[in-house]
Amino acid sequence: MPSYRFLIDEVETGPSGPQIAAFFDMDRTLLYGFSAQDLFVEQITSGELALDGVVDQVAQAVKFARGKIDFAELVTRTAKHLRGQLDSRNYEFGRRVFEKRIASRIYPEARLLIDQHLKKGHVVVIVSAATPYQVEPVANDLGVHSFLCTHLEVKNGICTGKVLEPACYGEGKSIAVRNFVADRDVDLAESYFYTDGKEDLPLLEIVGKPRPLNPDKTLSNIAKSRDWPITHFEGRGRPSVKEAVRTGMAYLSAAPAAAAALSAYSLNGSARQARNLFQNLWGELSAASLGLTLDIKGQENLWSHRPAVFMANHQSAVDAIAVLKLVQSDFTAIAKIEVKSQPVIGQIATAMGTIFVDRSDGKQAREALAPAVTALKNGTSIIIFPEGTRSPTNKLSKFKKGGFHLAMQAGVPIVPIVLKNTTDAMPKGALIARPATVHVTILPPVETSGWKVKDLDAHIADLRMQFLEELDQDEVSASTDVIRLAQSANKPKPQVEAPVRGKGKKAKP
Repeated sequence: MPSYRFLIDEVETGPSGPQIAAFFDMDRTLLYGFSAQDLFVEQITSGELALDGVVDQVAQAVKFARGKIDFAELVTRTAKHLRGQLDSRNYEFGRRVFEKRIASRIYPEARLLIDQHLKKGHVVVIVSAATPYQVEPVANDLGVHSFLCTHLEVKNGICTGKVLEPACYGEGKSIAVRNFVADRDVDLAESYFYTDGKEDLPLLEIVGKPRPLNPDKTLSNIAKSRDWPITHFEGRGRPSVKEAVRTGMAYLSAAPAAAAALSAYSLNGSARQARNLFQNLWGELSAASLGLTLDIKGQENLWSHRPAVFMANHQSAVDAIAVLKLVQSDFTAIAKIEVKSQPVIGQIATAMGTIFVDRSDGKQAREALAPAVTALKNGTSIIIFPEGTRSPTNKLSKFKKGGFHLAMQAGVPIVPIVLKNTTDAMPKGALIARPATVHVTILPPVETSGWKVKDLDAHIADLRMQFLEELDQDEVSASTDVIRLAQSANKPKPQVEAPVRGKGKKAKP
């Protein structure tokens, strides 16, 4: 069975240009599991669905599974509670569910595959039976051009709860794609469709490159009979026992590192050397335990200016381990006060001399930074995550000002550390890490000695733009809801060019 590298290599060595489209199903193709289940769970936990509503939705799902109702009827019956709701509120609910439950389940292999299609200038489209409340956040996070999905009727901004026919399911997906390419210079014979389900056979049969991905049993049998390559993604889902053991070993490796540090301290009485030994040894042991390797660009920038404020974007719990391996010695960190109470991590952070800040108390937070300024002036570098907390996606969040004030007061440079894919190893909310190669870029140090408080916002914006450019997020446009545009009598214009990612703005078809 081909690995996911087969799919990426196939695209990389294939033809370029916007005449080629890559269509992706969403549930169980781009992400592990079903987004509808996440909506359902959130509706229950938020109190939006009463017990009778829960029972009714389960009953409708059973009827659909038994073939007693079609997909459009299923959506209509399960969307009854949305009747009379503001459509904008439904979108907001969907975005909340995405950040809380769905973002962490997007396959890292799917990100790589979509990025490869975008680099080749292909038109990338999600085609899903789900509603736009589920699809829009996923499409925007992945940076695809457009999406096609099942829509509910909306009148004067209010959802009626009725499905607009045809639903984007089964033959409906094929119809949606034919309509999509009707006024675009897209060659279906050269295009791709990735999906897991047998119900998508009508669309698989009209593209030149059908690609069953994480397929169900029926689609697997069909694919084998037609000699279609079958691929499975393994970067999400239930972690293995081996991965759980490795994660446990990463935490436990703090013990031998601490023992070595204490032994060194007892021999020479140097707290600084003991702390450096602990930080260095635990960084190496924990990364080795997890199977975490770093692919580093700009490594010389880690050592050209010290002390410094090292700033890294924050996507994952393994960010701390990655930065620990990078900075290595003569540093401490700033973290939110909540970290101090976390089992194991809190004790390790305290032993490393971490400065804890209560972000709910602005005055206390400013006072807590005073020891950090002193540490910098005495030659100890500081590590800080300027976003303040982990982002639920790979997207860069806003920067807080504390670290910038710190660097300016101490007169030391800021060294930006751009972590590109630590969510591959451990997305927000995950308890078990997976082996991964993390791509890191260390940008040149930014001098702060001439900064003034009145210009601080501009300096923060400039540095954040450097992160965005390195993360390739500076020119990402919102994905186009093609069906919604057509319904509003503003049919999308044909796409003339889909430029290579990173070389100009992304065209929206």
